[in-house]
Amino acid sequence: MQRYNDWLRQAERNLKSAEVNMQYGLYEETCYESQQTAEKAVKALLNFYHLEARGQSITILLRNANVQVPKDIEECGQELDKHYIPSRYPDVYDEGPPEDYYNESTARRCFECGKKILEWVKGVVRGTVRKIFKV
Repeated sequence: MQRYNDWLRQAERNLKSAEVNMQYGLYEETCYESQQTAEKAVKALLNFYHLEARGQSITILLRNANVQVPKDIEECGQELDKHYIPSRYPDVYDEGPPEDYYNESTARRCFECGKKILEWVKGVVRGTVRKIFKV
């Protein structure tokens, strides 16, 4: 069963959550929700092509998408992967919670990357972005 629209709808909600978190200065949460936006968007893409979508690494999910991924999308996936765990768990750091290690600049980069990946995926599944399949 194809559920790529469900994945895209949830990705949109994650992006909205990232935006609201940014407005309240919850920068670590912005980064996490941006990562979730991109992860769910790429899982939508995999679902669209009837491919298995396992794991949380955007980099690996993109690699499995069977389409040529633009360099900026790939780089955004790599950036967002760095925030999946550190944005949520204090024991990643020697002291202090994640909020002590995040700032507005990092949050804005993450937000823009999450948004960029979501828009790219929507373009691919809607046919407005040219698809080049891997061989």
